[in-house]
Amino acid sequence: MTPYTQTTITRRIQEIAIEDRPLQRLNQHGAGILATTELLALMLGTAEAPGLAADLLATFGSLHQLARASKAQLMKIRGIGEAQAARLLALLELSCRLQAPPAEERHKVSSPADAAHLLMPHMRYLEQEELRVILLDTRNQVLGMPTIYRGSLNSSILRLAEVFRPAIEAPAAAIILAHNHPSGDPSPSPEDIRVTRQAVQTGKLLDIALLDHLIIGNGRYSSLKERQLGFD
Repeated sequence: MTPYTQTTITRRIQEIAIEDRPLQRLNQHGAGILATTELLALMLGTAEAPGLAADLLATFGSLHQLARASKAQLMKIRGIGEAQAARLLALLELSCRLQAPPAEERHKVSSPADAAHLLMPHMRYLEQEELRVILLDTRNQVLGMPTIYRGSLNSSILRLAEVFRPAIEAPAAAIILAHNHPSGDPSPSPEDIRVTRQAVQTGKLLDIALLDHLIIGNGRYSSLKERQLGFD
């Protein structure tokens, strides 16, 4: 009977046969055939890259969780220095931006789903709450999506004048508020509803309509307008 043996991770690029190395496989077959660890190893570009790539995925569990890691968390992996952590963050940010529509295209927002599609690539993996504003013209075309605030959404410290300032400067006819829940659960909280109600009233005073307030989770979203929460 053949005894069971534990598979070991190849730590260094020199330990891999030349024809099986990620660069050779990419050149011969294209990037689509490479495993996630191979793609990460190519990006890291060091002799220890195969082992580092395996360690990254083993530590964070998946590429999606890796995308949520901070620079400090990445540097806790033995062998990941400041420069490599920065390259990883840049790569992951580029991948998020590729999911967003091209900047040169002015998109029209006709539904909560349209707005969520614009924001999801940027906000679904954030570890801290961010409040963003989609600025819209009279045809509901997007003029911009600035980040207004970082931190827990709290009506007692959130200044609505700062929320509406980009809309006044644009100028925008309407806005959509959006913030993320790092937990991944987009269920509205009482504070979310309170902020929405205050923003609706402020918008009426400024003649800038608040069309919706979205909460972005991990692949899911909630529309407070659809639920009629804070828009009563």
